Amino acid sequence: MNDELIIAKNATREIGLRPAMANRHGLITGATGTGKTVTLQTLAEHFSVIGVPCFMSDVKGDLSGIAVPGGKNPKVTERLALLAVENHAYQGFPVTFWDVFGESGHPVRATVSDMGPLLLARMLELNEVQSGVLNIVFKVADDNGMLLLDLKDLRAMLAYVGENAKDFATDYGNVSSASVGAIQRGLLALESQGGDQLFGEPMLNIEDLIQTDRGKGVVNILSADRLMQSPKMYATLLLWLISELFENLPESGDLDKPKLVFFFDEAHLLFEDAPEALLDKIEQVVRLIRSKGVGVYFVTQNPADVPDTVLSQLGNRVQHALRSFSAKDQKAVRAAAETMRDNPELDEASTITDLAVGEAMVSFLDETGKPSVVERAYIIPPLGQIGPLEPKRRKEFMQASLVAGTYDAPVDRESAYEILKQRTESKPETAPQPKSRPRAASTTESSGGILGDLLGGAMGSRGRRREGMVEAMAKSAARSVGSQMGRAIVRGILGSMLGGRR
Repeated sequence: MNDELIIAKNATREIGLRPAMANRHGLITGATGTGKTVTLQTLAEHFSVIGVPCFMSDVKGDLSGIAVPGGKNPKVTERLALLAVENHAYQGFPVTFWDVFGESGHPVRATVSDMGPLLLARMLELNEVQSGVLNIVFKVADDNGMLLLDLKDLRAMLAYVGENAKDFATDYGNVSSASVGAIQRGLLALESQGGDQLFGEPMLNIEDLIQTDRGKGVVNILSADRLMQSPKMYATLLLWLISELFENLPESGDLDKPKLVFFFDEAHLLFEDAPEALLDKIEQVVRLIRSKGVGVYFVTQNPADVPDTVLSQLGNRVQHALRSFSAKDQKAVRAAAETMRDNPELDEASTITDLAVGEAMVSFLDETGKPSVVERAYIIPPLGQIGPLEPKRRKEFMQASLVAGTYDAPVDRESAYEILKQRTESKPETAPQPKSRPRAASTTESSGGILGDLLGGAMGSRGRRREGMVEAMAKSAARSVGSQMGRAIVRGILGSMLGGRR
């Protein structure tokens, strides 16, 4: 497919994005109110027309209008006249609405095990020592075949490891009660932000994001206005979704169009205060996911929000206006201008501060994969409605969506919480024994006692019970079986990279 998707236009030419280059990733930047959201909608509509599904987070609640035809917007009419755009056929596009809290869309859930300790530590804002303890908890659960599905599973597992820290120290490392307490407090804070609704089953099937409807790609819209109140949870969720795409999709090679385009809005939240290990994994994922047919487009205010190792992989660029009120702002403007291929007829640095709303500096990859010379142009207005849907219409689309009823009811199957609870409840209470005068043991009784102590265990000098041979063998066998069960829970490629498992 070589037909370009016409995204922008100026007085001399139309500027298009080649579908075959769309999975080479992209960057959409600009100050608040300069037109990034409209650019997102225009891009998503063009991808949908050629049968490419999209995923985008609706941070301000403005993107839901893509589901119905546009029109009756005087600013759009004025812009179409300015650009002399003909045959602008207003239309709606197939959508699926998602919402972690299950209010404005279908619930989005992940299991704790699948999220993994690295991403969860990021969400809980743990330090290095606390992250290490969380890794031990996951490892103990793995080795004992205990599923961590929701937050109550993780809390129960934390308590279990904390109470038996000495037993695990030799095989797994030291577990301090202070670190366990810090993680438990983090989980309480996460629950207060609604995080308990994020974790559980049924977990999102990533294939449900890659759907078409009557030849058009379905636009998946995640309601994020409330989710954005917890920035770490928002950023971690989107990173987990990208990792799931990488882990589950097969290698595709060079395609004529992407399988999915993923828009990561407010991308600066992904990189703020991120540990070096996580940044390395993000860079690795972005570099490798292109081979799975997925294009990732970061949306943020300034190119400086994205690390250079990631920025260098974002070939398709749309730069809206930046403000220059301070020396720091001026430096950011110059840096943004330098990230695009120079146009000898354009002073990029001064132009960036002079762009009107809906106008941008645009540079897409050419047929050889090289960035084209940057040009100043207006983004062509969307075909769908600009602005949010009415709540009633939104509910109607939810009821008619392809996944209606699939995720609505939560499922709580047996996992770590239930297993540990059963163990606690099944422990017999030891009744106090009456005191009696000691009597001398016979030779037979002594032999039996020694043998019994050897096989069945005996009390030590401090009142602690020593393990017998049979008991030790039984525990060894149990540990062996548990390890085999843990290893049987197969980790995916990216699961190994980010710490999650299936």
